Amino acid sequence: MSTDTAESGPDGFSAAEREAMKQRAAELRAEGRGGAKKADALQACLDRIASMEGTDRMLAERVHASVTEHAPGLAPKTWYGMPAYANAAGKVVIFFQDAGKFEARYASLGFNDTATLDDGDMWATSFALVAWNDDVEARVAELVRAAVADD
Repeated sequence: MSTDTAESGPDGFSAAEREAMKQRAAELRAEGRGGAKKADALQACLDRIASMEGTDRMLAERVHASVTEHAPGLAPKTWYGMPAYANAAGKVVIFFQDAGKFEARYASLGFNDTATLDDGDMWATSFALVAWNDDVEARVAELVRAAVADD
């Protein structure tokens, strides 16, 4: 692991975490100037996916395809520099974090509190992704559909 991402700076954040926050700040500034156009937001999401390497890129492409198929009402955008999908109110429901961003062991598919995954008193909101197969595809599709069930 490189020193830049593994060690925290004086503020407690790694260089990669600080960069993600800077990217999110830029996204918010762009939205503040009249809102990012959907086409620009989609392109930013696709550009971010294209910038990934190997398995991360393949997983992000498959997640993108699943979200656009099973939750077409969600709008692609970037969120903290990651591919994300927001509801009509602009709230991120689903996001993808590639392993390469923070030199993690696996990519993650995450769901914010706007997702309707509620299952009793406790439920998962993030899932590790290491490969794509028929079972993973079916589970992701199920989660995506559930995440927007009340929309």
